[in-house]
Amino acid sequence: MLAVDDANHHRFQPDMAAGTEPTATPRVLSVIAFALERLVARNEGLVAKSAGLMGQSLNVFHGVRAPTISIPKYLERIYKYTNCSPSCFVVGYVYIDRLLHKHPDSLVISLNVHRLLVTSVMVASKMLDDVHYNNAFFARVGGVSNGELNRLEIEMLFMLDFGVVVSSRVFENYCLYLEKEMLWNGAGHRMEKPILPTSVDQVTEFSVEDTQTSSSPPLMAD
Repeated sequence: MLAVDDANHHRFQPDMAAGTEPTATPRVLSVIAFALERLVARNEGLVAKSAGLMGQSLNVFHGVRAPTISIPKYLERIYKYTNCSPSCFVVGYVYIDRLLHKHPDSLVISLNVHRLLVTSVMVASKMLDDVHYNNAFFARVGGVSNGELNRLEIEMLFMLDFGVVVSSRVFENYCLYLEKEMLWNGAGHRMEKPILPTSVDQVTEFSVEDTQTSSSPPLMAD
């Protein structure tokens, strides 16, 4: 299990005060999405200026084209259907940051950010949550095939040298960073009650390779 003590683990837990009306999505997802959107926008500019700047380490996470679903909506989708604890998204963010430190020539861009997110959050849920869905379910939610997500998980683990344990100190540091992002972005710092798990039969299908948006996404394409 993730090496996070109770105090740190509950930093991003819901506000259970009496009379508090929960909203659908924890604010930490919006903050992580905001940070990643800024990172992707900066990196897209770098790639446009120098095509040879980007390394090849993250190529396995690249799609044929950038998905039409936004980063915030993608995170909301993962949270809605998998009911991962908010801490899983923080730890997933830690994994992506570790990848970039281990492979500094690699860039998070629109072609790979969605696959990086679903893979990192899935791995984090296995480390952190007592109960979690399997790879096939995460693949269905994330809009990729089960086989591809299996490969991405293995690739990420090897790229991280299987360094998936996050100490309480590291977790605390990332929590503090995200809290500062919340305050800087005017979003506050309390978390809402997570929604109940959604049945697998209610998961709408879609593919991260889709080019058209729809209220009822099509079946996944390999």
